[in-house]
Amino acid sequence: MNNILWQNKNVLVTGGTGLVGSHIVEKLLDAKANVFIPYRSVNPKSYFITSEFNKKCVLAVCDLKDYERVMDVISRYEIEYIFHLAAQPIVPIAHVNPYETLQTNITGTINVLEAARHCLKVKSIVVASSDKAYGKSDILPYREDTHHVCGDHPYDVSKSCADLIAKMYYKTYGLPVTVTRFGNIYGAGDLNFNRIIPGAIMAAIKNIPLQIRSDGQMVREYVYVKDVASGYLLLGENIDKTKGEAFNFGSGQNYSVIGIVKKVSEIFGRPITMNILNETKNEIPEQYLSYDKINHLLGWAPQYKIDDALRETIFWYQKTFYEFDK
Repeated sequence: MNNILWQNKNVLVTGGTGLVGSHIVEKLLDAKANVFIPYRSVNPKSYFITSEFNKKCVLAVCDLKDYERVMDVISRYEIEYIFHLAAQPIVPIAHVNPYETLQTNITGTINVLEAARHCLKVKSIVVASSDKAYGKSDILPYREDTHHVCGDHPYDVSKSCADLIAKMYYKTYGLPVTVTRFGNIYGAGDLNFNRIIPGAIMAAIKNIPLQIRSDGQMVREYVYVKDVASGYLLLGENIDKTKGEAFNFGSGQNYSVIGIVKKVSEIFGRPITMNILNETKNEIPEQYLSYDKINHLLGWAPQYKIDDALRETIFWYQKTFYEFDK
């Protein structure tokens, strides 16, 4: 990370109070950047709040679906760099409420990019897409040059659209924007307990059965949030090389649902009982990514092994929820 580049720069992090956003904020604050966070609500148990980043950032009430407010925030604070991560990120919620998911993930992205297009101080924009943007494929791993974005269910489509829209703004308007595609991200601060790793950790902490929505056989790639944050900053720092492109980030650490629960159990040192519900619809059976492109261009590679990363993650949940529950 180039700390000198970020010093005294005005940086907007949408989704900055969330899992990945808060770890990006942490790195930016360490580098002495001026960090601005648009938000609708903040969870007191979040990594953002428990780390007291709220005392070091400018927080602006802002719904990204409101273009005029987004424009006001980006122009008022003379934003130079944008990390756009805000989204409705939960696949089951997207299935139940596609309208909010599509509005937030697509219209929200358009509003950020359109406002940035009119604010000439903006030098770099990194937009969060997802491995889900690729949709289903029997050819693995997903590669940027051989796989098209073609989601066919609400969350997947929302990320496919945001992905394509970001690249459209570069190709049509020359906006300095680049796109990330990550696998399943985990780490301190994930409060979405219907995700498998935080759900498994809390089941272990509370010594209760873990409800598995799927058949437990779906395979995903798990990448640690600190590696993810480093990847975002690397793209933003090298926008002259990365603009107009999409980049996969992965870990090579692929597990079935049952396999990752067993791994959490092993690291935690306590057995986790699983109830296999087999209720999930429209889930992709297997996904993992090649990160050769970003590795060859900028030398990025994951630094954390899953055992070490899970130990750090489990410690945060134990510490945080003990403080709140005692």
